[in-house]
Amino acid sequence: MRARIGALVAAAVGVAGVLAAAAPVSAAPIFAPHHSTAAHSQPRVGGKFNQDGGNWSGYVVQGSGFSSVSASWVEPAVTCNSSNDLYAPWVGIDGYGSSSVEQTGVATDCSSGSPVYQAWYEMYPQSPVYYSNPVSAGDSFTASVTRSGTKYTLKLTDNTKGWTRTVSKSYNGANASAEFILESPTAGYPDFGRVTFTNAKINGQSLGNYGNAVALDASSSAGFEDRTNAVSGGTFSVDYIQE
Repeated sequence: MRARIGALVAAAVGVAGVLAAAAPVSAAPIFAPHHSTAAHSQPRVGGKFNQDGGNWSGYVVQGSGFSSVSASWVEPAVTCNSSNDLYAPWVGIDGYGSSSVEQTGVATDCSSGSPVYQAWYEMYPQSPVYYSNPVSAGDSFTASVTRSGTKYTLKLTDNTKGWTRTVSKSYNGANASAEFILESPTAGYPDFGRVTFTNAKINGQSLGNYGNAVALDASSSAGFEDRTNAVSGGTFSVDYIQE
C-alpha cells in the first residue's frame, strides 16, 4: 500500500485495492483498504513492538455489526523529513480485511517542502474528498462515522476553528472492523512527535472495553517508524520513531 506524490496516479496493489496520490489540496492519496496480516519482517528499533501494520498504526477491532466509531485528537505540528512524507490520523469503519472503507480525518502532505494540512473523507473505491476549510497544526478535531442500515454519516469537526463537515451517503459496507489509525500511503512519515486519540469509542463503548483490539505499528525497510502505546479507557497515543 504505497504510492508517490505527484501527478495523479493509480496502481493495483493485490487484493488491497488501488492507491492514488497527487499534490495537496486539488487531489491526494487514497487511504485504501488494508490487509489484516502484514507481509513485513523489519529490523526493530529499541524495545518491544506491536503487530507490524505496514503503513498503518493505531488500533483496529474486527467483528461484525459496527454502527459507530468516534474519537478526538489534536493535530500535531510536524517536521518534514522529505517531500515524500505524507500521513493522516483518521477514524473509520472497514478497510482492515475488507474492500469497503468509510473514514474521515486530516492529512499532512510534505510534497511542497512544508507541511500542508487538509481535512478529508473517503468511501472507497471513490476518490477521497478534500474539504476547503482551514486546518492548522494545534487544532483539536473530533471525527465520527455512524451507520444506520446502509446509510453512513461521516462527520469531522475542527473544535478550534469552529467548523463541521458532515456527509451522509448510502453505501454497501462490510461493517467488519472499526479503526483509529495513523496511515502513510507513501510509507514516509514526517516527525509528528506524538498523536493522542481521546474518547475513542466503538458502538458507544470505550475502545479499552474491547479485549480483541489489535495494536499496530507502522514499518518500512528501515524498521519500525512509530509505536502505538497501550490503551486506557478511550485514550491511547502513537509515538514517532523514525521515517
